[in-house]
Amino acid sequence: MPPTRVPQQERSRATQARLLEATVDALVEHGWSGTTTTVVAARAGVSRGAQLHHYPTKAALVLAAVEHLAERRAAEIRAEAAALPAGPDRAGRVVDMLAALFTGPLFAAALELWVAARTDPELRAALVPLEARVGREMHRMTVELLGADERRPGVRESVQATLDLLRGLGVANLLSDDSARRAALLDTWKQQLGTILSR
Repeated sequence: MPPTRVPQQERSRATQARLLEATVDALVEHGWSGTTTTVVAARAGVSRGAQLHHYPTKAALVLAAVEHLAERRAAEIRAEAAALPAGPDRAGRVVDMLAALFTGPLFAAALELWVAARTDPELRAALVPLEARVGREMHRMTVELLGADERRPGVRESVQATLDLLRGLGVANLLSDDSARRAALLDTWKQQLGTILSR
């Protein structure tokens, strides 16, 4: 029996997925300046030609990688949240899941882009709308996971404060292990958030 041929479209998707994963890994390991398209292609096990075919510039490659992994992580969080029981502990468990997102490799890769975009106008022009879209989706997902009613006073601001707090704690954690301080702050915030959501 002859070997089954993989359709071109599936091979193309597989190549793109390898490139996107390799890009985030390179950003985390080498930072923006060390993440070259040559490094990514080698890490993904694809030719430079294949990499250029799918993503003709470094900025296009990196932005696609961050968007792809943000979507994948959001799907993972939704799946994890589906297993959470309803009740008074749910908000705290949701905050813990989101905190893991802001201390993971995707967040480190995104920070590399934010810093690089400060002085790279082309990257900034592409990154700002992407970050706005990802931010809106993150807010929407958090509202959904918490079962929050944003029509009630203070709820929308509390959801955004949660995300801003987690982002700041994630930044603080990059240079040193900030887990003890982060845990104490999050415990305090979870109690306050629970009170706000249950009013």
